[in-house]
Amino acid sequence: MTVTLLGTGTSGGVPSLGCQCEVCRSSDLRDRRLRCVALIESAGGTRVLIDCGPDIRQQLMPLPFKPLDAILLTHIHYDHVGGIDDLRPFSVFGPIHLYGDEKTCEQVRLAMPYCFEEHLYPGVPRLELHNVRPHEPLHIGDLEIMPIEVMHGKMPILGFRIGKFAYITDMKTIADTEFPYLEGVETLVVNALRFEKEHHSHQLVDDAARFAQQIGACQTYITHVCHHIGLYDEANKRMPNGLTLAYDGLKLNVEY
Repeated sequence: MTVTLLGTGTSGGVPSLGCQCEVCRSSDLRDRRLRCVALIESAGGTRVLIDCGPDIRQQLMPLPFKPLDAILLTHIHYDHVGGIDDLRPFSVFGPIHLYGDEKTCEQVRLAMPYCFEEHLYPGVPRLELHNVRPHEPLHIGDLEIMPIEVMHGKMPILGFRIGKFAYITDMKTIADTEFPYLEGVETLVVNALRFEKEHHSHQLVDDAARFAQQIGACQTYITHVCHHIGLYDEANKRMPNGLTLAYDGLKLNVEY
């Protein structure tokens, strides 16, 4: 199974608008981060997106134009759903299947009412919403996907476990009752906003390292970072043992 991290930046992306710090001025492409999206591709040809932020057109443009079997939505915040309308070209393959918790599906419907009217305006994306619940597995193509619940501040959101791989973003805390659903995860992609300065709804790097150690992940990649993380080479050297700072376009070959 191949996981491509199409975006690894926090809600404002990197460079940050109006900022002149050394990261935002960097010419290293690893310091340029679009909003968080991951593409999962199985050996059997199943293609699944995790989230669909406002940079999705730019992220998908270089890739082969092939069907997407599902879009898994972690939560309703704009940096994770703001690009749904840009998926409209994929309607040539049939309905676009979005999977999210009840709140996320309700909010997508409210934000895009023109996609759910009885008589659709020509050209709008053909969307089908599917409610998912933590711990109830999804079967999409040849993949079994286990949704888990994490807390984004006080907001419950979804993470996803696929075989020996798990993808979790925007997490601040996680209940002990979720850990059994992460047993055996070897490759973890998880959020960490920066090294210092506590945030009310996001982990820092040390939080992510403790979490990775708790679940026993062999290799952990840090995503959803802001410009305060520092220049890529310097920040990656600061990562605790077993952690790697991810970057846009990074491809992971993981065992399913």
